[in-house]
Amino acid sequence: MDFLVAQFLNGLASASSLFLVASGLSIIFGVTRIVNFAHGAFYMLGAYIAYTLATTIPQPFGFWLALPLSALVVAAIGAVVEMTVLRRIYAAPELFQLLATFGITLMVEDLVVMIWGPEDLLGPRAPGLEGAIPIMGQLFPTYDLLVIAMGPLVLLGLWLLFHRTRWGVLVRAATQDRTMVAALGVNQKWLFTSVFTLGIFLAALGGALQIPREAVHHALDLQIIVEVFVIVVVGGLGNVLGAFLAAVLIAELNAFGILLFPKISLVLMFLVMAVVLVVRPWGLLGKPDAEARASIGQAIEPLRRMGPVSLAVSGLLVAALAALPLVAGPYLVIVTMELLIFALFAASLHLMMGVGGMVSFGHAAYFGLGAYGAALLVRFLGVPMELGILLGPLLALAGAILFGWFIVRLSGVYLAMLTLAFAQIVWSIIFQWYDVTGGDNGILGIWPARWASDPKVYYYIVLVLCVAGLVAIRRVIFSPFGYAVRACRDSTTRAEAIGLDRRRVQWMCFALAGAFAGVGGTLYAYLKGSVFPDVISIATSVDGLVMVLLGGIQTVAGPIVGAVAYKALSIYMTSQVEYWQLILGGLIVVLVVAFPEGIAGFWQARVAPRLRAATGRGWEARS
Repeated sequence: MDFLVAQFLNGLASASSLFLVASGLSIIFGVTRIVNFAHGAFYMLGAYIAYTLATTIPQPFGFWLALPLSALVVAAIGAVVEMTVLRRIYAAPELFQLLATFGITLMVEDLVVMIWGPEDLLGPRAPGLEGAIPIMGQLFPTYDLLVIAMGPLVLLGLWLLFHRTRWGVLVRAATQDRTMVAALGVNQKWLFTSVFTLGIFLAALGGALQIPREAVHHALDLQIIVEVFVIVVVGGLGNVLGAFLAAVLIAELNAFGILLFPKISLVLMFLVMAVVLVVRPWGLLGKPDAEARASIGQAIEPLRRMGPVSLAVSGLLVAALAALPLVAGPYLVIVTMELLIFALFAASLHLMMGVGGMVSFGHAAYFGLGAYGAALLVRFLGVPMELGILLGPLLALAGAILFGWFIVRLSGVYLAMLTLAFAQIVWSIIFQWYDVTGGDNGILGIWPARWASDPKVYYYIVLVLCVAGLVAIRRVIFSPFGYAVRACRDSTTRAEAIGLDRRRVQWMCFALAGAFAGVGGTLYAYLKGSVFPDVISIATSVDGLVMVLLGGIQTVAGPIVGAVAYKALSIYMTSQVEYWQLILGGLIVVLVVAFPEGIAGFWQARVAPRLRAATGRGWEARS
């Protein structure tokens, strides 16, 4: 019994830490509707700056001054980021704000390595709270009692702030209806800045409080952001009390899950999130919100068919790709294969997002299932490559059909988070099922057939299948079914009024997108000769999102352009530049601010019309 009490207290300490970060994220999303992927980066900055101040300012006051000072410094940085970057793109689709915050995350990861180095840093103990006290026969760290108390104190402070001040009333009003708040004459810019600053302050304070409890390292951002997203969604977006309850639930689940369910401990919180969202789609204390339920993947303008010039350019591009092995070396051939595969992966995600209006934070699940489908066939049945390429994507299709049945019942950010939950469930099964999947050791020896062992021969297999997949996706988009999908995306009420079953249509779209992603995953497995759990990781899903958004979600060619640009830059810079994430993140931020419609979207919306106008004037002059 005494051990269980100590474990319960450990869970409460973790809950308080998570709540500080989650409350900030919940406040920011509730008012600004920004899915702030950089929230974990600010948490990490808070820990690093607190470490520096605590080890620089003389003790015993250095540590206690470091906690609030570091949070204030990071909050000031957050305010500058909001005013210089995010404020410029509030009018852009919400997912482009996610892309901008992802770029900031990449930059911060390399900046902390440049400033503090790659080694883990051990912070000082809290003066006066260094020891432990006995609780029911178990020693419990004294400092953790302070951390436990911080959660309820912050919750009380936020309640008083939101219910006893005019600013708090405006924030709550903006959470419910931003348009009405603007109509009343409230300066939304400064309201958004103040809310963002407060949210970042809480995140940084949560990071600063951790320096006596765990080592500070440059992977803290990704370590915390996933858990925080889960807590915010389970509690209900924009609901601080819901975030507190969810933090306690998730933290205690983690604390006891390792004891009660060791084989599925990695996935328990995602199982809880999946169950909560299926039973109560808006979280424990959340409320249905038309603005939050709007399709954040909706295109800006109708998708266009290819004209004669575009068809000719596409044909020339395919011809150039077909001739590439005749003039290029093996390395360029292999890199081009990877670009083709990820172009298909990004196009499949665009089919779900841009056409279907269903944003996915876990599309890598189907890419990975396709890869493991082929790998398992080779490992246990010894099937040849030809049969593996044919049957491998079926596992991805089955997963998309199963998960999609639940996912299409939600919308907006809740739908996106449920895709993440199912993806993490798949990842944890693959990571822990050593007897079948090999766990983190992966599955090796997934090579092409003997006749296709030459990279140049396998290149043509990849080229044919990827081009065929891209053409098939395009035909789906402009088919009657594709128009039905877009109708369900743009107006559920009107679509159902003309007899369309929204859930059925979106479910079929989801399954098709998963199947195409599975084809890419299968080809990727034979390209690399092995499969590891990282093909289903959150990082791979985020890469897919970046590709689609970078190219432009409102164009059919956007995901292809974005995949080629992002993957080519990543491959080049990882081999040539030491701090490549800093440069890549900066480029992403600049592109989002300058061209919020994406690369292909910018060309279609701004450059192509001018070229057509110039060509038309030239023709009229010649006539």
